[in-house]
Amino acid sequence: MFRCSANCCEDSQASMQQVHQCIERCHAPLAQAQALVTTELEKFQDRLARCTMHCNDKAKDSIDAGSKELQVKRQLESCVTKCVDDHMHLIPTMTKKMKESLLSIGK
Repeated sequence: MFRCSANCCEDSQASMQQVHQCIERCHAPLAQAQALVTTELEKFQDRLARCTMHCNDKAKDSIDAGSKELQVKRQLESCVTKCVDDHMHLIPTMTKKMKESLLSIGK
């Protein structure tokens, strides 16, 4: 990207607008890659957050039903731990998907 941008600036025949457009074209793949990674990570975080919110809801329901605080705390910890464990298993697939998508940007 930086070499590409530098090459744009070396064209002495190009207008300022042409140089700017050239640099924008050079930056486009990086911007696409950043957007792709950001989107995938946001999806992952949202899924994990939904899972932990479900755990919180279950804990609140248990408290409202009269369960003991220590029991609810253990239930909440167990539920959140399961969320994390389940989502840890998604990381390799997410990483593979991002790598494949990033490779297609470079082509």
